[in-house]
Amino acid sequence: MTSSIRVRIPTPLRSYTAGEKDVLADGATVGEVLADLDRRYPGMAFRVVDEQGVMRPHMIVWLHGERCRDLTAPVTPADEVVLMQALSGG
Repeated sequence: MTSSIRVRIPTPLRSYTAGEKDVLADGATVGEVLADLDRRYPGMAFRVVDEQGVMRPHMIVWLHGERCRDLTAPVTPADEVVLMQALSGG
């Protein structure tokens, strides 16, 4: 059984969470947490992961204070997953 993980949501994705910047999701891995986010907030996962199940290049996931691109990385209830969206422009 998995326990809830705290997930920080970037401003551009808060429309999915009714403006909430911190939400809870269940899962034992980063990918499972993202899948649960999508169940709770439909459409959210597609903004982070593409059709092939690969993290989008402009999305950054922080886990244990480090960038994580591995959707199979384990998470525990003591962890915080931070989603960030890279910005570019000129």
